[in-house]
Amino acid sequence: MKEWNFESCPWLPATPDDFRNQCQAVRQSDEDSSTDLYRLAQFALNNSQLNSLAHAFAEAQKKPQKSQLLKPFRLGLVSNATTALFVPALIASSLRFAISLTVVEAPFGQVMQEALDPDSQINQGELDGVLLALDYRGLPFADILGEAASLSSDTKDYINSLIEKFSDGGRRVVIVQTIPQPTEALFGSYDARMVSSMQRQIAAFNSYLAELPQKSGTVILDVANLANRVGLDRWHDPIQWNFAKLPFSQMVVPLYTDFIARLLGAIRGKSRKCLVLDLDNTLWGGVIGDDGLDGIVLGQGNALGEAFLEIQRTALNLRKRGIVLAVCSKNDEINARMPFRKHPDMILKEDHIAVFLANWNDKASNLEEIARVLNIGLDALVFLDDNPAERAQVREALPQVAVPELPDDPAFYPRALLGGGYFEAIAYTPDDQQRAQQYQANSQRTSLQSNCRNIDEFLQSLAMQAQVAQFDQMGRSRIVQLINKTNQFNLTTRRYTEAQIISMEEDSSIFTLQVRLQDRFGDNGMISVVICRTQGNLWDIDLWLMSCRVLKRRVEEFVLDQLVIEAKKHGITTLQGVWIPSSRNDLVKDHYANLNFKLIKEEDSTTYWQLPLKDYIPLNPPIKLA
Repeated sequence: MKEWNFESCPWLPATPDDFRNQCQAVRQSDEDSSTDLYRLAQFALNNSQLNSLAHAFAEAQKKPQKSQLLKPFRLGLVSNATTALFVPALIASSLRFAISLTVVEAPFGQVMQEALDPDSQINQGELDGVLLALDYRGLPFADILGEAASLSSDTKDYINSLIEKFSDGGRRVVIVQTIPQPTEALFGSYDARMVSSMQRQIAAFNSYLAELPQKSGTVILDVANLANRVGLDRWHDPIQWNFAKLPFSQMVVPLYTDFIARLLGAIRGKSRKCLVLDLDNTLWGGVIGDDGLDGIVLGQGNALGEAFLEIQRTALNLRKRGIVLAVCSKNDEINARMPFRKHPDMILKEDHIAVFLANWNDKASNLEEIARVLNIGLDALVFLDDNPAERAQVREALPQVAVPELPDDPAFYPRALLGGGYFEAIAYTPDDQQRAQQYQANSQRTSLQSNCRNIDEFLQSLAMQAQVAQFDQMGRSRIVQLINKTNQFNLTTRRYTEAQIISMEEDSSIFTLQVRLQDRFGDNGMISVVICRTQGNLWDIDLWLMSCRVLKRRVEEFVLDQLVIEAKKHGITTLQGVWIPSSRNDLVKDHYANLNFKLIKEEDSTTYWQLPLKDYIPLNPPIKLA
């Protein structure tokens, strides 16, 4: 079989022979090229090809861009090593995750100077985030023959100072890299026992980064693990370091920039939510319709059977961390469900699957149906299928769906699935853990709704209860996550960091509201967030968003009723809201009109609304206050 070569990003499909011609076509086109750029980024590109795509992107940026497919991100790049050679590759790799990236690169080696100088390129760059790409040779580690602790206070103070300065009071995300170990060991194996050895100091530094509180505004890029996977001898290139202070071999640039880009995508809420599974020769060996229950290959004692067990185990572990599972198979439904129900070695069961589609429709159509039932976008799906023809058909028909390339041997399927970074996380909350069950319960609600005579009967049958509270430490991580991931039911699509949310909690002029919802099918978790800023006797609604899982359940009416109650307690006489249009929030264009707000003005498609509270009549949707 073909060798599994991690640094070549083998989960991505092979680059077409005419790739450079396609890049040239983008450069010459007068049309918006966002879709083409996104599509071209989905291949396993080498460093040269990434540079070609970056040049095409630069030319495209000079022309009118109507599409909002690509989300802008301004990234500061600070390092004590040479970074200029991988900036184009980073810009091109970011297109893979629908990020339109601008990089502001600090001068070589000017790390602390950039942090301390208020007029530096980084501090004046109006950035969304800063990547602190430090090499171990430029960090203030202790003398390896000294008697210092494994991590000195000087090293801690240095990194803490950089994070504090570059975060700009929490307004910017700071991405901090873990440090790969050097290949050389001064004492050989005894380095592992030397408290002040470089090996121990770097390990302590990486542990210190991992333990930094998220409220510090830090996101970790685990380059140490990445280098270990490649192999430290392949990662470090002493010739390139001596010649140009390159921090790693240029061979790994495509992999390194992909890992940065997937992190930027996660910060912008681009991580996928649902894994859709083919069945025959994906979850088991053989074809259930032809081979029967006894003829499929699955289970211990057989190398191939154990490979399929590991695929199922990987899918189940993803579900445990909150990824929704669905099935999309060309099969008779009775045959398709049989292994889930009757095969003794099946790890996955029917109740792990939120949507189960087994029929003879084309898979692209079924994937669209799965997205509809779960009420998520196609860009939230990852489709795992052993058949190259099916993968190609889905990629062509639905480029928004992620389709990892799979090797011949199923033993490598988990590596391909997890290697692609589709489910990249920058935080993990209790609500994340429950997400799979929540979406599964939502499909049950959809089924119930089809059996009810009207929407009112359906909503009454749900027996909904809601909890409301102002922002607090317990809900903070989920609040930040919702703010930075919710696009459709989001009136202003403003984004805030955790540090900014903490500041709002402490500001008496700001009123905040978090809403959790449960019904007879289970807990939906936190589903709505509101931020109001006091202006005299008026509350200006800075942010109002809601999870699309609870659309058309009159939750917005319940939230408004609670908002009015709290506003009157605070002596507020008027609520004011604004709808700022984006590429995804047309859904709430009439939100304020539907809640009886009055339009007061419209500027450049942005609409402004007010609601006097003097004669407000509660809307009383069928939701009880828990």
